[in-house]
Amino acid sequence: MRFGKEFASQMVPEWQEAYMDYNYLKTVLKDILRVRQRNSATASASSTLRSGGSLRRNDSLYRAFSGLTTRQRNSPRKKDDEAILVSAVRREGSEEHYQTMFLMPSDEGGELELVFFRKLDDEFNKVVKFYRKMVEEVKEEADELTKQMNVLIALQIKVEKPAMKTVEPEVVRPSTRPERRFMDTIQEVEISREIEIQKEGRGNEARENSHKNDNKGVEGSRPPSLEILDHVKININPESPISTLRGILMSSSADLSFSKEELRKSQELMTQAFVEFYHRLRLLKSYCYMNQLAFSKIMKKYDKITLRYASKAYLEMVDKSYLGSCDEVTRLMERVEACFTMHFMNGNRRKGMNTLRPKTKRERHRITFFLGFLSGCSLALIVTIIVLIQTRNIIKSEGRLRYMDNIFPLYSLFGFIILHMLMFSGNIYYWRRYRVNYPFIFGLKEGTHLGYREVFLLSAALSVLSLGAVISNLEMDMERNANNFKTIPELVPLGLVILLLLIVLCPLNIIYRSTRYFLIQISFRCLFAPLYKVTLPDFFLADQLTSQTSENGKTS
Repeated sequence: MRFGKEFASQMVPEWQEAYMDYNYLKTVLKDILRVRQRNSATASASSTLRSGGSLRRNDSLYRAFSGLTTRQRNSPRKKDDEAILVSAVRREGSEEHYQTMFLMPSDEGGELELVFFRKLDDEFNKVVKFYRKMVEEVKEEADELTKQMNVLIALQIKVEKPAMKTVEPEVVRPSTRPERRFMDTIQEVEISREIEIQKEGRGNEARENSHKNDNKGVEGSRPPSLEILDHVKININPESPISTLRGILMSSSADLSFSKEELRKSQELMTQAFVEFYHRLRLLKSYCYMNQLAFSKIMKKYDKITLRYASKAYLEMVDKSYLGSCDEVTRLMERVEACFTMHFMNGNRRKGMNTLRPKTKRERHRITFFLGFLSGCSLALIVTIIVLIQTRNIIKSEGRLRYMDNIFPLYSLFGFIILHMLMFSGNIYYWRRYRVNYPFIFGLKEGTHLGYREVFLLSAALSVLSLGAVISNLEMDMERNANNFKTIPELVPLGLVILLLLIVLCPLNIIYRSTRYFLIQISFRCLFAPLYKVTLPDFFLADQLTSQTSENGKTS
C-alpha cells in the first residue's frame, strides 16, 4: 500500500481537516517534475539542432557511453548549497510560527517550488497549532481525572472503613494507604522517566525540568481528606424499577451515606473513563506520528525530484518543534497505565494493557464459509417454495385463504427480524468502512462485539430455519387432508419461536452470549423506559422497532 492511501486510512474522521494535505503537496511536486522534464527535453532538442558536425556527435556519443554526460546531468547539488532557510518567528501575543525561505527562486520551476514551501509551511503550522491545542485539552482532562480518582479513593476508604472520619498523615503509614499508592505509582513512573532522560543525555535543562515535575508530583501526593465527600454527589442510573422508585421516595434524605453498590458503580464509570481517555491519547500520539512521517515522505520526494538536499534542514526543524519535541502525551500514557494497572487490575499489567489496548478482532474463515453456505441454502429454499406453489397450484386452491389468513402471517415476525438484522449488518459495514467507533458509542465490550459478517451469518441461519418451517407447512395437504392438520401448522411457527427464545436466554457461553444478554437488557429497558434513564442504545433499538411497526401497519 502506498503511503498516501495508508495516511488516509489512519486518519481520525473527526480530525481529518487538521491533518497535513499530503495529496495537494504531492500534486505540486508532480507539476514541478513536469516542468523540469519539459525544460530538459527542450534544451536537449535545441542542443541537437545546434550541433552539426559528425565529430561533435561522435564526441557526444562517446561521452554518453562513458557515463560522463549521465553523471553530469543527474548529479545533485552539493550538500553545502543550501536550498532553504527555515526559521521560527514569534509575534507578540501569538504562538510560534514557522516559515521557510527558498533561496533559489531563479532556477527552473522556482515559482512552483515557492508555492510548494508556502503551502508546506501553512500545513505544518496548522498541524502544530492543532496538536498544541489537543495536548492542552488532554492535560486538563488528566487534572480532572486525577480529582475524580481522589474522590474514588476517599469513597473506597469511607465504604470499607465507615468509622473513619479523617485521615491523619502522621498516624497512617503512607505505604498502607491506597490513595498514597496512587501517587507513589505516578512518582515511580516519573523517576523512571528521569532515568531514561539521563541515559539519553538530553542535558541539565531536561533533568532540571524532570526534577521539578517530580517535586510537583510529591507535593501533589497528599492524600485526599474524607471531607471531600461532603461536596460529592454520586449519580447512578437505576438498574431496576424498584431502585427507581426507591430513589424517588428517598430523594429527600439528608444522610450522605455511601453504599458498596455506589462504590462498584463508581469504579465501573472510572474504568470506562480511563479507557476512553487512554484511547484518546493513543489517537493523539498516532496523529503526531503520522504527520511527522508525512512531512518526512514529502520532503524526500522533493529531494528526489529537484535533486536538492532540503529535507535535512526542514526535518531538523520538525524535530525541534512542538510536534517533534513534546512528550506530554507519552508521559500521560505511562501515568494512566501505571494508575489503571495498580487500582483497577490489582497490579496485573498484562490484564490492564489488554483492557486499555484491546486487540483487533481476527476474521475467521469458518464464519465466511458458513455465511456463504447458509446464504446459498436460503436462496435454494426460496426457489423450492416458488416451485411448490407453482406445481401444487396453491394460489388457486380452495384452502388458500385459510392458509394465508392463519399460517402465513405468523412468519411475518421472522421476516421482520431477518430484515432488521440485514439492515444492522449493513450499518456495521459502513461504520467500519468510515472508521466510526460504534462499540464505544453503543457501550459494547471491546473484543466481544459482533462484526457485519457475524450479524449476516445469524440472519442467514434464521432465514434457513424460517424458510424450512414454511416448506413444512406447504408440504401438508391443504385440500383433502386439511382436517387432519388443524393444529400442526400452527405449532410449527410456535416451535420456532420457542427455539429462538431458548437460544437467546441460553446461559451457556455459546452463540455470542455477551451480545445476546446486551440485547435482552436493552429490550427490557425499552419496555420499561419511563422507569429508566434512556441512553443511546435504547433510543436506537426503539427507533428501529418503531420503524418496522409503522411499515408493517402500512403494508397490512
